[in-house]
Amino acid sequence: MDNYQAGSDVLFILLGAIMVLAMHSGFAFLEVGTVRAKNQVNALVKIISDFAMSTIAYFFIGFSIAYGVDFFSGAEVLSEKHGYELVKFFFLLTFAAAIPAIVSGGIAERARFNPQLIATFALVAVVYPLFEGITWNGNFGIQDWIGANLGAEFHDFAGSVVVHAMGGWIALTAVLLLGPRHGRYTKDGEMTAHPPSSIPFLALGAWILSVGWFGFNVMSAQTIDAVSGLVAANSLMAMVGGILAALFVGKNDPGFVHNGPLAGLVAVCAGSDVMHPLGALATGAIAGALFVWLFVLTQNRWKIDDVLGVWPLHGLCGAWGGIACGIFGSQALGGLGGVSFAAQLAGTALGIGVALVGGFIVYGIIKAVIGLRLDQEEEFQGADLSIHKIAASPEYDR
Repeated sequence: MDNYQAGSDVLFILLGAIMVLAMHSGFAFLEVGTVRAKNQVNALVKIISDFAMSTIAYFFIGFSIAYGVDFFSGAEVLSEKHGYELVKFFFLLTFAAAIPAIVSGGIAERARFNPQLIATFALVAVVYPLFEGITWNGNFGIQDWIGANLGAEFHDFAGSVVVHAMGGWIALTAVLLLGPRHGRYTKDGEMTAHPPSSIPFLALGAWILSVGWFGFNVMSAQTIDAVSGLVAANSLMAMVGGILAALFVGKNDPGFVHNGPLAGLVAVCAGSDVMHPLGALATGAIAGALFVWLFVLTQNRWKIDDVLGVWPLHGLCGAWGGIACGIFGSQALGGLGGVSFAAQLAGTALGIGVALVGGFIVYGIIKAVIGLRLDQEEEFQGADLSIHKIAASPEYDR
């Protein structure tokens, strides 16, 4: 029976890893559909290359920093318990690789290719695992301190803060250091339109991400005996709450509508295992509205040229999810309890702090040493032709 249990756990977490791996194609097509046509190839190449670089960084450095486990042993040792530690690495790698995939959408259309690969390695090898280990492995005793002083440990079941807020706030540092795209804002403060190149591709990316997210959340249990249908139901309710809120607040705009489910799912990750479905619905609806309001505010008033709105979507909705877990996860609002509002605030703030400091260090050093962005002529020509020497379609070449 122990052998059967170990094999079942391996299959369970492997299926989760495959579903989250598939989500990276969703990141790719969401970006392909949102950027202008002259940057579509670059979006595709960035996402797949960042995943490969993330794998190397996490395998050799990041996983060890987070969990104190390395793979410098013989295959006989690594295959114990049907190779559970290896598939656990695969599953958690797909989370880690989401960090550069999130950043990619914010810095699209003007970032140089090789400097971003360097940043990906540094973020996945050091910055992300640092906070991941604090939250999910109890590193440095910080969780113990939070639990002893704030009523409960910081709870983030599937990564609202660990993955999404971290990715979104790191992306903000990169966006600020890069500056806006040339021509995005005029000298008199007006904003020029850069409409999406393909609503169907944008929608395809959103659908792939939404479906894969059920692996992201449900399989975060990591063993088959810990799986919970509550997580699946809460993910569903948060997703539809995000859609309806973005539909209403965004006034039927297809870009907002298709980011709505992602906002809801980002926010519910942290408390999906402790909330009541009605709490998850509220969490997702607030996140969907929050994304629309903050996207418009950052682009129009604050002049932050975050192309896909990854800071509002992942950074702010992720932070809201960390806090919402402390609200709707409480027994008073129908949740399972075991969470503390103060602990959720503290853990969320710590995650944001690590992301901002780490992001400014990584991207600041790269900007000072080798530079972050394309020159004006390369940006005008588009990243496809400037970097990859080919356009997404022959019509654009002509």
